[in-house]
Amino acid sequence: MRIHPRALIALPAAAAVLAAAACGTTEDGPDEGEETTAEAGPVSVVDATDTTVELDAPATDVVALEWAEAEMAASLGVMPVGVADVEGYHTWVGASVPLDDSVEDVGTRAEPSVDSIAALSPDLVITENRDEGVIEQLREFAPVAVAAGSSEEDNLQRMEDDLFMIAALLGKTEEAGALMDDFQSKVDEVADAIAEAGTADVPYLWVDGWEDGGTVAIRMFGPSSQVGNLATEVGLTNAWDGETDGQWGLGQNDLEGMSEYADTDLRLIYNESDNSGLFAETLPGNDLWAGLGFVEDGHTYQLTEGAWTFGGPESSKVLLDFFAEVYTS
Repeated sequence: MRIHPRALIALPAAAAVLAAAACGTTEDGPDEGEETTAEAGPVSVVDATDTTVELDAPATDVVALEWAEAEMAASLGVMPVGVADVEGYHTWVGASVPLDDSVEDVGTRAEPSVDSIAALSPDLVITENRDEGVIEQLREFAPVAVAAGSSEEDNLQRMEDDLFMIAALLGKTEEAGALMDDFQSKVDEVADAIAEAGTADVPYLWVDGWEDGGTVAIRMFGPSSQVGNLATEVGLTNAWDGETDGQWGLGQNDLEGMSEYADTDLRLIYNESDNSGLFAETLPGNDLWAGLGFVEDGHTYQLTEGAWTFGGPESSKVLLDFFAEVYTS
């Protein structure tokens, strides 16, 4: 996997501008002797909107308004002081990188509370929200860095870019390098395990869903989703080839649409961290669902609860481990 992080770290005291990480592979990491971290002193980073974010020193009191960025900060060793929708984070993300009880809730991800954020006096706010009005409100009391968030072009490179941008702002680029090294080791480990099991030719479907007024909606994770990119890295093929949303790599389906796979030998993985029971309890009682070949064969698997499908390297390692569990057991 290529490494060419977008984030640039400026060290004014040394009059140098350094890449957040060296170009190359995750296995190789930075060249020996190359300085890649700003542990103290001023730091300047170019965010996903090509805006320069300048801090007098690496941030320690951070508010994260999306779960992926909250996870990344915590995994780098900086527990956020505030996170949007803390309860939701515990439900959907907590299996990889738990939050401390000290973390304050600052509203929802869609509508964070500016007053709650300001009350925490953060020295950095990290968001994916590109609404200039919201960003200007936040900048009245703290620097704001905008992460790229999901991108169907290359979600794993995007994840790495976001990680190194955040790491630069926190003075944690060495830790970011270690996280990516561990991630790449996990990719290699799982790819080898699946190859040894000889099951890579069996396609997968990765889904979540909900029921509204008796109508079942099934959300498909396409090849360009983060899950899809991880699967490709370990040699697996996505059975879903329908339209996706252009950002998250997600598509829409229903029970009738699932009949396309009635006779396909595949593995279906579903995410039900909210304990809705749709796949584990409701659908097994539906004749159409129960008659699908992969259901009859017992090839449906519930993802580990609290494993975020849009997160950082630590969440991604949990997803990879689950692929290994499904394809080697």
